[in-house]
Amino acid sequence: MTERIVLAYSGGLDTSVAIGWIADATGAEVIAVAVDVGQGGEDLDVIRQRALDCGAVEAYVADARDEFANEYCMPALKANALYHDKYPLVSALSRPVIVKHIVKAAREFGATTMAHGCTGKGNDQVRFEVGIASLAPELKCIAPVRDLALTRDKAIDYAERNNLPIVTTKKNPFSIDQNVWGRAVETGFLEDIWNAPTKDVYDYTDDPSFPPVPDEVIIRFERGIPVAIDGQSVTPLQAIVEMNRRAGAHGIGRIDIVEDRLVGIKSREIYEAPGAIALIEAHREMENVTLEREQARYKRVIGEKWTELVYDGMWSSPLKKSLDAFIESTQEYVTGEIRMVLHGGTAVVTGRRSDVGLYDFNLATYDEGDTFDQSAARGYIEIYGLAAKQAAAREARVLGL
Repeated sequence: MTERIVLAYSGGLDTSVAIGWIADATGAEVIAVAVDVGQGGEDLDVIRQRALDCGAVEAYVADARDEFANEYCMPALKANALYHDKYPLVSALSRPVIVKHIVKAAREFGATTMAHGCTGKGNDQVRFEVGIASLAPELKCIAPVRDLALTRDKAIDYAERNNLPIVTTKKNPFSIDQNVWGRAVETGFLEDIWNAPTKDVYDYTDDPSFPPVPDEVIIRFERGIPVAIDGQSVTPLQAIVEMNRRAGAHGIGRIDIVEDRLVGIKSREIYEAPGAIALIEAHREMENVTLEREQARYKRVIGEKWTELVYDGMWSSPLKKSLDAFIESTQEYVTGEIRMVLHGGTAVVTGRRSDVGLYDFNLATYDEGDTFDQSAARGYIEIYGLAAKQAAAREARVLGL
């Protein structure tokens, strides 16, 4: 029986060329695996046909938009996941769900090897291969770009020589990865980190310098998940799509960053994540109202570690699963409404309300109705500062002050 290889297929240049390239180099049959995580543009039937036209013997396609939103984006939202305090893990979040479907397809079609289109410089090679090792350690992994000398120039030449039905050419050199959580753009003139991005780099967001009138939005959360926008019930996917539309119209979520890749190099990336950035800002403020002080402080530490693990391709690691449990426990009372104004590249919270919040107007007010016992403060300060006072006194004795 001819060996079969499942290929993580995006429909773009590298993976379209990889179908024939792998077949030529290994003699194996290639099964293309395309997973819709809300990248838009083309429907699954078009992607399926392109894979077949490029030489795949089978094409497995899956509509995973709701799955991606529910099981991957929402945990990231609960964690307020921003790598380098900026990047909302656009690509990192999609790789585990793609891996899940690659494993499913490999078992369905009897494949022994999986392939991906990542380079040896990138993070995604790690995310794919560590993910496969966690879910299906029996599968071997190959990377045509990394292992079979498929450079970008060779890929373009191969595509043109074989009349492959792809969009990317030498005139359009950007490498783009996108899904419903955001969009990532790299390569081309962006590799010179002095070059400013041009307007053609962006697609999910309009120019924030020329915004429409301010847009006020009310987002309701229940246990950390957005469930309604302006009083209309929404699923997680619908919430992301709607906020992509409304925040994107104001240029919110444009990110230009030099980030530290897992493999040890620095890389310049342009991201657009209007919905993700607006929702994370709203969720953070909902937590400010509902989380206890020490719990909130420690969650920031846990959230940063969770973000690093996901960025580093450790979605299925024991530590990440343990952090999941902690983060989920913090969301028990993250319920209420946030009012935001979207305008000119910013999402500004202007109101909050929660029936289970910890904000007490009568404790906070300085006006009539104040119930805070200010006489207790003197004793509290005395006890709170006692250890520091004792240490300072010892230092004075030792130094003879």
